[in-house]
Amino acid sequence: MTYLETWEVTMAAIDEAVEIRKGEELDEQKVREFLIDSIPGLKGDISIKQFPGGFSNLTYLIRIGDREMVLRRPPRGKKARTAHDMGREYNILRALKPVFPFCPEPLLYAEDPGVMGCPFYVMERIKGIIIRKELPLEVSFTPGELRTLSARLIEVLCSLHSLDYKKIGLGDFGRPEGYVRRQVEGWSGRYRDARTEDAPDCERVMQWLHDKMPADSPVPCVIHNDYKFDNAVLDPADPLKIIGILDWEMATIGDPLMDLGNSLAYWVQKDDPDGVLLVRQLPTHLEGMFTRQEVVDFYGEKMGRKIDNFNYYLCFGLFRLAVIAQQIYYRFFHGQTTDKRFGMLIHVVNILNEAALVEINRFDLQKEVGD
Repeated sequence: MTYLETWEVTMAAIDEAVEIRKGEELDEQKVREFLIDSIPGLKGDISIKQFPGGFSNLTYLIRIGDREMVLRRPPRGKKARTAHDMGREYNILRALKPVFPFCPEPLLYAEDPGVMGCPFYVMERIKGIIIRKELPLEVSFTPGELRTLSARLIEVLCSLHSLDYKKIGLGDFGRPEGYVRRQVEGWSGRYRDARTEDAPDCERVMQWLHDKMPADSPVPCVIHNDYKFDNAVLDPADPLKIIGILDWEMATIGDPLMDLGNSLAYWVQKDDPDGVLLVRQLPTHLEGMFTRQEVVDFYGEKMGRKIDNFNYYLCFGLFRLAVIAQQIYYRFFHGQTTDKRFGMLIHVVNILNEAALVEINRFDLQKEVGD
């Protein structure tokens, strides 16, 4: 029996906030006063909780009276110079919302250091189901339904990549010329800057990404740069329907295949090595989910383009994910965070480095066979 036959949404299936982690508290009175002064119609008492998922920006559920909102702010500790730009994330939501209905509605952006000592923004909450490492106990999909859900996730990505970014006012939001080069050089620099003494040097991967760099994309577009199941919100009334896409902090104008490669770095499938399965963060290994190659083929068909040598983009995605993990681990290694999840990320960095090397070998083998 499938959820389509028996579905009843319980609160446990809805993505909920929990008590705030130690050291990441907000001043409730300051936040309440600022929001009531800034957003018309707000009144009542405030409660603040924290969404537990994610390793980057801190995300809180704000309730004032009967209204629910989401507040996002940068993490504490060492941050990459251009990371965690709250104003940038807010502005892309403002531009996208009228043409891409999956965005949350942005409500306000603030730089006043007197509220919490950093820039932040507030948006409406999209309340629904978010799939994380495992499916919620209340959710049951058949393999056929998981295939449908895989397809719908990629269809939404295709709709984003099909937008004319200049027409919606994002012509100056990014620089598509030289995008791949900047990404490879930028993330390589970030890794070297965040490397700790117990981390792999990743030099072979970085050099290969530099040497095999493809030309600029002929079809640059708005890219999300962190597009995956746990940034998608599913409709509680129909969990095969996607109603929201979250976490736009790394969005820009760039190469759509780089975006897809970043997504597939998270897409662990059931025949992957044990080490990769061990660090799986999403249930993409379940029977019925697309394989990575099926995702690439489906995306290419929807976008009307032939995709060759995707190993390059997947290798970059794996390396970039290793850099993100290493940057977060750096904060733990140097005592800038007490979140115990971060201490395990050094193992993730090693596994991702090895997975990137596998893609390098596959790419080079394909080249040899082609020649």
